[in-house]
Amino acid sequence: MSEVEPGLLVDGTRPAVPEDLFRRLEELGIGTRTVHHRPVFTVEEAKTHRGDLPGGHTKNLLLRNKKGTMWLLVCREDLVIDLKALGTRLGAGRFSFGSPERLMKYLGVTPGAVTPFAVINDHDRKVQVVLDRLALEDEPLHFHPLDNAMTTAIAAADLLRFLEAEDHPPQLIDL
Repeated sequence: MSEVEPGLLVDGTRPAVPEDLFRRLEELGIGTRTVHHRPVFTVEEAKTHRGDLPGGHTKNLLLRNKKGTMWLLVCREDLVIDLKALGTRLGAGRFSFGSPERLMKYLGVTPGAVTPFAVINDHDRKVQVVLDRLALEDEPLHFHPLDNAMTTAIAAADLLRFLEAEDHPPQLIDL
């Protein structure tokens, strides 16, 4: 991994902030609704502090293989993930979790704020998005908008449209 100033993306630019994301969603004609809460770092904390937000809630994991290829896995929050089986299924080999430094360099977020919205920061298209097909059945879906002290609701179809517009078409799989 090349040396990059801490807090900058791998291409040397500053990561987008929530306001940049909201502006981009507005440009795309995508409506969202955002609530503020105390920062959360785990699914368990999110369940406790997000309040009553009907719809789908996910966990989002940055994964990498031994070759340094990276995937962003978006799946239902209560799903238990077998990383070995997932790596085999995706033809990736053995997966490990991306470090906090990789989260910042490639997605511009910190632990606890991982989200599919972070592809707005992956200018070089280094991260492949893998989406749990069943997670898309819930409406709306909820994600952190690059900040783990907020949760943004978005329609599943609009999430897909955002990912396509950011040149990160997701691989849809059944987990």
